[in-house]
Amino acid sequence: MQNDRVKIFIIAGEVSGDVLGGRIMREFQNAEFFGVGGENMISAGLNSLFPMSDLSVMGIFEVLGHARTLTNRIRQTADAILKEKPDIVLTIDSPSFAKAVIKKVKKSPIGQDLINKGMRFHHVVAPQVWAWREKRAKKYADTFDKLYAFFDFEVPYFTKYGLDTVAVGHPIADGLLNFRKNDKIEEKIITLVPGSRMSEVKRLLPVFQDVAKRLVANGYIGYKFVIPTVETTVDYIREQTKNWEVKPELVPASERYNVYSKTYIAIVASGTVSAELAMLHIPTIVVYKMNPVTTWFARRMINIKWVSLINILLNRTLFPEFLGSDATAENILDAIQQMTIPSVRKKMISDLQKADCLWYRSEGSPSALIADNVKKAIKK
Repeated sequence: MQNDRVKIFIIAGEVSGDVLGGRIMREFQNAEFFGVGGENMISAGLNSLFPMSDLSVMGIFEVLGHARTLTNRIRQTADAILKEKPDIVLTIDSPSFAKAVIKKVKKSPIGQDLINKGMRFHHVVAPQVWAWREKRAKKYADTFDKLYAFFDFEVPYFTKYGLDTVAVGHPIADGLLNFRKNDKIEEKIITLVPGSRMSEVKRLLPVFQDVAKRLVANGYIGYKFVIPTVETTVDYIREQTKNWEVKPELVPASERYNVYSKTYIAIVASGTVSAELAMLHIPTIVVYKMNPVTTWFARRMINIKWVSLINILLNRTLFPEFLGSDATAENILDAIQQMTIPSVRKKMISDLQKADCLWYRSEGSPSALIADNVKKAIKK
């Protein structure tokens, strides 16, 4: 490395990656960052190439509907890497976008020259090859120089193909101990999380509205509904909920952990939030709806019984899951009724407490471990 100030091109495509990206950036005292991120990475000093929401697309038909935008963003990002000539390209999740950008960079003569001079590609979040196709691990080995996995059991899937892989623990465990809920809950808050993508919100918000309406109709008096919102969907949610019979309180995503710590029951879209709630010992119901054709493909390709991480790691159903056509108000209400039974609720919280060992590592926080590995790679 010729200059004292390192150059890192960092990319995150959704909220959880943006949070981790901001933490990683803050681990560097003398680095210049370029790339794509959201409000957390921007607050850490990133001037994002374009809005991160352009990459927050999921599902076969959802991606096809944004194909032109994604193609333009891939080209724009690859061009920026070639222009900035970073020491490291660090991508966080959003694997399809990350791999497309890197492929384009590697095809360029300038990109090959930068690689010959030491530019490397590191990726955070191992794909769930144990759930999908194991051979996907080889494609990662062909694309990236280093992979940061969350769990030890994931490492062998990639090292057998020669990809340098290190387990760093789950990043959302950082700081969550400060938000562990009290056993005594003064008000019964039901937290509703319809997702961070607009496609998720549009499918789940009507279900959540039905749940809130039926709960009150069935005599569940005194419940308060809260929805943490992200910048990309808050306006839509505000407009859609203003006429709910039981109007929820909307809070910004930055306050979500304070809300979670007071939550009686959470009803959430499948994703990172279910792991956060597991770490915080919150009884949770996981739901998800996708395009019917996307759902059909997913059910035939996924090799696991569950979608929420706590259920996968424990190899049993702890959080009830209602996916696709099963994501109905009736099913959710049945699960809520079970969770209000004191013995059922106590057992679920106890099981979540016992699962704490799954999330934490003694060596340090995930963001610090990733930053240390990046620094070592640049010094070589």
